[in-house]
Amino acid sequence: MKRILITGAAGFIGSHLCDRFVKEEFHVIGMDNLITGDLRNIEHLFPLENFEFHHHDVTEFVHISGKLDYILHFASPASPIDYLKIPIHTLKVSSLGTHNLLGLAKDKEARILIASTSEVYGDPLVHPQSEDYYGNVSTISPRGVYDEAKRFQESMTMAYHRFHGLETRIARIFNTYGPRMRLNDGRVIPAFIGQALRGEDLTVFGNGTQTRSFCYISDQVEGIYRLLFSDYVEPVNIGNPEEITIREFAEEVMKLTATGQKIVYRPLPQDDPMQRQPDITRANEILHWEPKVSRAEGMQKTYDYFKSLSPEELNKKEHKDFTSHIKR
Repeated sequence: MKRILITGAAGFIGSHLCDRFVKEEFHVIGMDNLITGDLRNIEHLFPLENFEFHHHDVTEFVHISGKLDYILHFASPASPIDYLKIPIHTLKVSSLGTHNLLGLAKDKEARILIASTSEVYGDPLVHPQSEDYYGNVSTISPRGVYDEAKRFQESMTMAYHRFHGLETRIARIFNTYGPRMRLNDGRVIPAFIGQALRGEDLTVFGNGTQTRSFCYISDQVEGIYRLLFSDYVEPVNIGNPEEITIREFAEEVMKLTATGQKIVYRPLPQDDPMQRQPDITRANEILHWEPKVSRAEGMQKTYDYFKSLSPEELNKKEHKDFTSHIKR
């Protein structure tokens, strides 16, 4: 049985990856420090013999006993609320954490895939964004702690590949959604659905003409799975190229939820990107991958998930004291 380590295992994408690799009959070692992850996302896996969980922070030395065939590095705060609250740890998890895991992969002779992000493109001057575009990122803006951390992570990964001959893969992940997203993590889909279910107006930042492209979680997992087992070492965009403005998307959510709210506008956050649309030519040609789930189908599944939450969960505000769980 092949053994795989998945960091960020209790998070949104990480937990779905655990499900996929358990289903594929891997022995899955999930690792998470639970700063932003939630054990409820993976508790259904605990009774299984081919799943184990390690409560650990990857910015500290990572030890795994026995052989290890693959590593998926998905540990990282991924929403603006998270990385603005814990900026230093965000930088550390993609630098020290990545270094620790690349070292582990080298020691175990394992293949490693790191989760990068479309945020490496910053506020892009090229549209849509292809992998050979180097981005437009401010190193000193509040968002820079996430954007630059991921850019450094890619550089270190390629350095290990070139210098040590390590088998590496890089997934540039665009906006992904689906069940298990945190309701109040600041990302647009849970924010809109949560507001609608609570009877609140939908908050749009800026004038709503900025665009995003949303990929359903099952499509994202399939793309990551194919990339891991491909022979391609340079970054690959994994996302849905169907672009929509935030204002149009808010209108879709209001129609889906039929809750009668209106849109209210707030100032646009600093350096918030105005356009997001992946060029997935590389993924299509190399991985023979493209998204299958329409936004209408995916949003219905996501809405049904959030609608199933208890009133207590629905009305709970994000209150985690992240800083109490991390070392300086």
